[in-house]
Amino acid sequence: MEKTNSKPAFIPKMYCSFFGHDFQVTKKVTWHVKEYTCSHCKKQLTTNSNGNLTELTPKFKEINAILERIHNKRMIRSQRKTITSSIC
Repeated sequence: MEKTNSKPAFIPKMYCSFFGHDFQVTKKVTWHVKEYTCSHCKKQLTTNSNGNLTELTPKFKEINAILERIHNKRMIRSQRKTITSSIC
């Protein structure tokens, strides 16, 4: 029988339970929506529609991908508009 060593996975969770999570921004979806990951236990959160942090589920990953695509298209369109208006 093989023994699995669960100590490395347990230590970060224990650290976060004592000292709290250390969330860092991993992805900027829009100006207001960001994805965060804890540097110790790798827990992922995102900003929901109310501005609160919620766990990053596959549903929220899909929503963030769509939001990012829409946001990028709008930014490209607004940059083109400012370039053409400055030329004319």
